[in-house]
Parts: sequence; C-alpha cells; structure tokens
Amino acid sequence: MTITTLLVANRGEIACRIFRTCRDLGITTVAVYSDADADALHVREADLAVRLPGAAPADTYLRGDLVVAAARAAGADAVHPGYGFLSENAAFAAAVQDAGLVWVGPPVKAIELMASKTRAKELMAGAGVPLLAPVDPATAGPDDLPLLLKAAAGGGGRGMRIVRELDALPGELLAAAAEAASAFGDGEVFAEPYVERGRHVEVQVMADAHDTVWALGTRDCSLQRRHQKVIEEAPAPGLDEALRTRLHEAAVAAARAVGYRGAGTVEFLVSAEGRPYFLEMNTRLQVEHPVTEAVFGLDLVALQLRVAEGEPLPSPEPAQPSGHAVEARLYAEDPARDWQPQTGALLTLEVPEGPGLRLDTGYTGGDTIGVHYDPMIAKVIAHAPTRTEAVRLLARALESARIHGPVTNRDLLVRSLRHPDFAAARLDTGFYDRHLAELTGPGAGDPGTAALAATLAEAVRGPEAVRGAEAVRGPEAVRGAETVRPTRPGGPAPARFGAWRNVPSQPQRKRYRSEPDGTEHEVAYRTPRTAVPEPHETPGTRVLTVTPDRVTLEVDGVTRHFAIATHGDRVHVDATDASYTFTALPRFTDPATHTAPGSLLAPMPGTVVRLAEGLAAGVTVEAGQPLIWLEAMKMEHRILAPASGTLTVLHAAPGHQVEVGALLAVVQEDPAATPVPVPVPEETA
Repeated sequence: MTITTLLVANRGEIACRIFRTCRDLGITTVAVYSDADADALHVREADLAVRLPGAAPADTYLRGDLVVAAARAAGADAVHPGYGFLSENAAFAAAVQDAGLVWVGPPVKAIELMASKTRAKELMAGAGVPLLAPVDPATAGPDDLPLLLKAAAGGGGRGMRIVRELDALPGELLAAAAEAASAFGDGEVFAEPYVERGRHVEVQVMADAHDTVWALGTRDCSLQRRHQKVIEEAPAPGLDEALRTRLHEAAVAAARAVGYRGAGTVEFLVSAEGRPYFLEMNTRLQVEHPVTEAVFGLDLVALQLRVAEGEPLPSPEPAQPSGHAVEARLYAEDPARDWQPQTGALLTLEVPEGPGLRLDTGYTGGDTIGVHYDPMIAKVIAHAPTRTEAVRLLARALESARIHGPVTNRDLLVRSLRHPDFAAARLDTGFYDRHLAELTGPGAGDPGTAALAATLAEAVRGPEAVRGAEAVRGPEAVRGAETVRPTRPGGPAPARFGAWRNVPSQPQRKRYRSEPDGTEHEVAYRTPRTAVPEPHETPGTRVLTVTPDRVTLEVDGVTRHFAIATHGDRVHVDATDASYTFTALPRFTDPATHTAPGSLLAPMPGTVVRLAEGLAAGVTVEAGQPLIWLEAMKMEHRILAPASGTLTVLHAAPGHQVEVGALLAVVQEDPAATPVPVPVPEETA
C-alpha cells in the first residue's frame, strides 16, 4: 500500500522531524495536539491538525482511541507513533491496524514480546543474547549489592533505582513500583546486578518483511542524568572489532527472535572489562537516531515508511559508515539545582548553521515551554570525518547559540564535550556522578564585563542618552544606534567612540543578579555631556562601540563583542565564549521578597501528587524527611524538610497545581532537636 497521508501520534521535535521526511516524499501530514500545544511548532508545520481536548498526556497523547479517531477524521491512511507516549503500546498498534490504517512500526507481536523487560530477557536468553542474571529481591543478600531496580514495562529512567544497602531495598521497591504504575500503568519491578562504571552501548537495527535485517553500527549513550541520555555518539568509540561484531550479531539475533520489522534499537550494558549484557529492545525510533543517520547517510524515517508500505530494504547490506557524529540534547533544566525542569517563554533560539551541523527541534523563538511534557528543547548534531572534529564542532555550535528564556543545560553540554575524560573516550554511566560539581561550577568567562556591556547598552537606550547623543553626533547617528542591529546588512554603522573622556560627571550605578547562580554585580559608569557612557572603576577597559543591542569593548588589549537583548527586567548578553542572563535589580531591596525561615517553596510549576503519610500542620518532622511529592514535566520531585522541627503551615494538597515559588509548607526549626544530615533532594524519575 502507498502511504499518502500520515498522522504522527506525537508532538514536538519528533513530530517535526517526521514531517520533514514526509514533505520530501510528498506525503500529506497530520498533527494531533493538546490544548497546551495549540500553537506548537509541530501544529504549525503540519498540513492538517486535529485537537485532542485537554492538556495532560493521559487525556490527550496517551488516548489511543482519540488518536485513531483523529486519523479517520483527517483522512489519514497511516500512523507513525514517534517515540514515547504510545510508540511501544501493542494495544494501540493493534487498534491502528484494526481501523484499516497502516502502522509505521514493528508487528504487534514483537512489541508485546519486548514490552516486558522480564519476558524479553527470557526470550533473549533462548536466542543466545548475553544477559545479566536476574536477582530475586526477596532473597537478595549483601553479595548481590549493588542492585538496579527497573520497571518491567518502562523506560526513560522512570521506575529505576540503585540500591546499595539492604535496609533500603524494601522502601526503594515500593517507590519504584509506585512510580512505574504511575508512569506506565504497570507496577511490575525487577532487580539485576548494577554494573559499576558500565557503558551504555546500543545497536540500531532496521528490518523488512523480506528477511533482511541491518545492523547499523553502534552508538554510545553513556552520558546520562537520572538514567536518561544527554550526549550520544556514533560509532561508539573505543570498542575493539571483536566486541563490535558480537554486538551486531546479538542485535540481529534479537530482532530475528521476535520477527522484527522497521526501526528498532537493541541496548546493551558493556562492563569495564568489555563484556556486553542485553538491557532491552526499544521497538521504535530512538531520540538519538540522527547520529546513525549522519554516519550512514540514511533517512531512517524514510526507511520506516518504505518498510511499512511492504517494500524491501534497498540492499542486503547497508552502506559503509563514514566519519563520526555526536548529538547533544538541549534541555530546559538547571543541572546545578538537581536537574530541575524549567518553564516559560523561549524568547530566542538561534543555533549556528553550517556544514556538518543539524538541528532537530520542536520550538522556535517566541514559543512557550510548558509544564506538561518533557523539557527537551532541541537536539544539536555534528558530523565530521573524525570524533575529535565532530566533538569540537558541536561544542562550538552550542557555545555560539543564542538561547534566551528558561535556564538550560547548554553550559553543561559544552563543558562535558570539552572534558578530558570525554575527549579521551573514558565513558561510563557514572560520568555526571563524578564530574557534575566541576561541570556546573563557575565558568572561565567574565560576567562582570558582560554586566558592564549590558549597562552601557542600556545607557544609550534611555531617552536622555538619545537626546544628548543627538546634540553631539546628529539625529541620523542616534537613529542608527537605536534601531539598527549591527548584523543587519545595509544598515547605518554603529556609533564609534573613543575610550575615556576627561569630562566631570557623577558616576551612576547599576545592579544585576546573574541567573541562575544568584551572584550580584554592580557596575559604575559615567554619562558626560557627550552622552557617551564610560565605565568607571574598570581599569584596562576601553569602549569602542555601543548600540542598544551590541557593545564592543577592548579588555586588556583584546577586542570583545557582546550582543545584548533585553526582555523586561531580564538582560541576555551573548559573548564569543559565553552567554549570560542578568536580572536588573532595584537600588533598594523590597522587604516583601523575603520569606519566613523554613519555608518550602515549589522549585518549579507542577502538580502535587502526594504528601508524606500523616502530614498535617502541627506534626513533628525530621531534617531531610520527604514531605511533599511534586510532579512536573514527566518527572517526580521530593520536597524535603530543611530542618527538624514542627510543620506550622501546610498549603499543599494532592492534585493542587502550583506555580514556581509557591509556598507549600513551613517548618519551624526546633533548636533542641538532634541535627540530622540533610540528603540532597532528588528527582525520583
């Protein structure tokens, strides 16, 4: 059957990516969208779109019946599930086919066999795929530690726990089962040995209905936070040929064992000694598929559509790979604050274009990152002849990007790519456990100079500065400085100034707070009669040019350029080697901004999902005790008691929607209480 109209049962980046291939193939595209996504990029890019009433995934993108009805209403003849949501739901795949639609995915039976990790491992054992021996939690002893608890029906790190002490096992089992049931509707959890410093290596497979199975090389996905991938690359570096061959053969055996068709990924854990162990098979397209596409010169979505139409793969064997590709996932999250998801307006998203670079995203500047879905903004991919070149290209592209809005993990990505261990391919899943502090610490940039640039730009933006400059340089120069961006071809040149002026004037001061670390900066400057702002108390700095959106300074003999963008009280400064976000501060502190000691504030917008048993005003709590569970952007976060004492205020209740900074509770510290070490708060997904 020839596919003419395709509905993508997904949203965001992956929907946009599938639509791109459909346009190339002449296929009409249909989007589905929740109320929260009414103006999302994937809706704007689709030829047709169908609303799924509601905002929560359970009411929209996880409603298979609504998605099938949408496909019928739009006249689609095929459905592509993307990844996540219903992509590995056998009942949904069956419903699509029962409706007479083409399912762009593997056979229902293959999805069923691989849906439960416990059943999949039994099947793989029979196919000769190397496995870790399972551990019965009921009989686990000290010699079995550490253990890894995993949701049988899950993925993406949800329902997963590392247990290093037997006393903690019962509680972690309960928590993992509860989270698995919430995320996947199945609370089954199993245990297996946790491999210290193991690598996450996977093999992309592509199979057709004509007995052809391709093993499309390896990918390394070891850099993870909370068991979710952050940086991926192909091919996996540092594997000898014998290990690569064994991984390829095991992946093909796994695919043949379930009669697989379409794109899938067989994931392995490779020990420090180089022994591979089967983890799971993802019966869908992976987030990291672009790195495989880059090195093999393929369009995996186009191949998925070809196979779904019943056509064979174009050859018995794939083409030979070329070069190296690396992908970084750009998230709206704060790695320095326990990876907390961030929300709000994405004011600017500009990533450099050029040979070897690719951007996959579901957002453009002006869109809003909401609370209902995963916080990934985009994937940035670099492809080059060698790993060193690809890593360097990707790091520089991320560093040069202009990203204004919520806090992101951009700086972490750049530092990760340039870390000596990553450069030397010393990779394992504990990378961020060991290096997070240094990767999120103060950078090598100079926020003080960036704050100076922001101050000078604001000074020439003000009406007094405009009138004064008009008297000195004429109205044309001022109009150019006010309205013309330096990067716009053909516009007036920005005004050029000398350095210091020996004109008496009282220095003015401007205060900023760096985001998200909270460091304050005070900048002193003068605005003499020429209306040319000059830095005060900043030796070694000369002002070369100033416009409201671009400042050029000479700092210790080196010319540096700063792009300035102001949104309300937020100022974004993009320099050559770093980017900064400042909040302009008033001269005097507002007493209303203070909160009572012991206040527990919502670290992000979200939904209160549960409270500690018996929690109520007046009860006694201990420092570090989990009190409130908050769910936001597919992750669950624990709010802990900051001290031992009495809970005097409780505003949180299950089901409540809260905004960032909302007061959830107050704990009044008991000075006589025995101090209890406060553990670091953690997401539970």
